[in-house]
Amino acid sequence: MVVTPATLRDWALPEPGTGKESRGQVLVVGGSTQTPGAVCLAGEAALRAGAGKLALATVAPTATALAVAVPESQVLGLETDANSIAVSAADDILDRAQDVDVVLVGPGLVDPAASTLLLERVLPRLTCPVVVDALGSAYLTEHPEGLHHLAGQALLNVNPTELVHTAGRDEEGVLRDPLDVARAVAERSRVVVLCGGSTKYVVAPSGQAWVVEGGGPGLGVSGSGDVQAGIVAGLLARCADPAQAAVWGAYVHARIGERLAAAVGTVGYLARDMPEQVPAVVAEVG
Repeated sequence: MVVTPATLRDWALPEPGTGKESRGQVLVVGGSTQTPGAVCLAGEAALRAGAGKLALATVAPTATALAVAVPESQVLGLETDANSIAVSAADDILDRAQDVDVVLVGPGLVDPAASTLLLERVLPRLTCPVVVDALGSAYLTEHPEGLHHLAGQALLNVNPTELVHTAGRDEEGVLRDPLDVARAVAERSRVVVLCGGSTKYVVAPSGQAWVVEGGGPGLGVSGSGDVQAGIVAGLLARCADPAQAAVWGAYVHARIGERLAAAVGTVGYLARDMPEQVPAVVAEVG
């Protein structure tokens, strides 16, 4: 199914409620000493999508700067090992996750092996909805059934290259039929898959699929996927189900690209320009 504004109007988001508690809390886990901005982008996008509260968990050396950059958030500085979140920080993450409605893992993680070791200690023990983003997908490469315990309350946000590694397929096969590969991953891991790119594909574990067209080449810029992951997490916090959050998130992200292309140029706008566009695009559709 090709997603249109009518599709979304017939699948309206839950009402936002009257206070921050009613719109849920998101915990974003990610970043490194080299990529602190990814957590910032994802966190702001989650708030712009309507989440009521935000916590960011990242490497201790960047935590203070991140708290200043996103003053609306609580920031947890985690033990660091070789520029990344240390495996020993898993218990601190789990303690904070007990009080949130959605956990987003992956933005800004830079080492697939280290990420997998950390997430092996975290993801099997989570019970709330989870968004796995970017290199966080390395966990599903090693543990295809690692999110089955969430009973469909998990979402994978990846680009085509990350989908290649998650699926264990060759890149040519993914480029030839990304929808088929996304459907295989969704069924195997019981997650909703959102695969970005020039055309976006959303596939539920049941095999039901949606296609989001448009957006333009400007969306292919560093940090863009982090923004999309944050949008999806924010919508989940507002009590959208994973498939709805993915379809809405993909569409909103694409329309943001078109708005910025018209205002700035086909390419040349930055991921940091994207989050503030989210409320307007959601309002236009709704």
